[in-house]
Amino acid sequence: KVSVDAIEDMEVMPCGQAIGINIEMDGLLVLGTGKVNGADGTVYEPAYQILQTGDYITGVDGKKVSSIDELQHHINLCKKDSITLDVRRNNEESSVNVPVIRCDDNNNRIGVWVREDTQGIGTLTCITKDGLFAALGHGITDTDTGLLLKIKKGEIYNTEVIKIVKGTAGNPGEIMGMILESESEKIGDIEKNTPLGITGTVVTDFPYTFIPIGLRKDIRTGPASILCQLGDDIREYDINIDEVWIGRNDNKGIVLSITDKKLLEKSGGIIQGMSGSPIIQNGKVIGAVTHVFVNDPTRGYGIFIENMLGSR
Repeated sequence: KVSVDAIEDMEVMPCGQAIGINIEMDGLLVLGTGKVNGADGTVYEPAYQILQTGDYITGVDGKKVSSIDELQHHINLCKKDSITLDVRRNNEESSVNVPVIRCDDNNNRIGVWVREDTQGIGTLTCITKDGLFAALGHGITDTDTGLLLKIKKGEIYNTEVIKIVKGTAGNPGEIMGMILESESEKIGDIEKNTPLGITGTVVTDFPYTFIPIGLRKDIRTGPASILCQLGDDIREYDINIDEVWIGRNDNKGIVLSITDKKLLEKSGGIIQGMSGSPIIQNGKVIGAVTHVFVNDPTRGYGIFIENMLGSR
């Protein structure tokens, strides 16, 4: 049996709009364990070798938890020497008992660092005719652990770009903005967070035009352009396709360099927040910007559009 996806004649709406991303994770992500000072003057590390980086805490004593405040509330109410946590590790569910330490500030602690949600700014790549979006071109990972986040739900919103921090060699720049987190500014609901980007359903209309996609076999080295928002408007900037690694199925199949003088003057090249900027060549969407070369912000990688759309 052979499964074939026919996307040769597919059309998408290239966007290039800066978006605010809000992610609620499926559980509390464990960043690591730490030491606590007990009320008896002893230093403890209660969760050591019980919890590990990348675990997700989903419940306490059989009750679901979705915030750090809820977790701490249950720990403070605990009258026993240990507490039972529901944990997901490598997609497998289990329960573990973690010692509870009464600390010198009269609070109970288990010595674990966790994260409950995350926000950031990226770029909306494109929208399909059936109302699905693709963005970023890489997965949303935890800044401390580098692990791909397991999401419970998420949304993308309109964003007001406030400042552009210019990138230099060894120092990545950044799009700084304010996420307009309200129902009227909502663009869509995130359904998947994959290594090839985020995808979901749009909840609003866009004024852009549908154009064909170009598959990896259509891409040529030479001139192309990207769409991105570094201010109030989305603009098209010149780039060059330096190399095409046709056999790659990750998010680094295209090597590109920024040639547009206005973009180089404004941002120094590729900066954080530009991930997802659609790449256009010969009237077709061929991919999106994904990574910058750390020591040369004028160059970076792109993902093939067929890989992004195949991750939906």
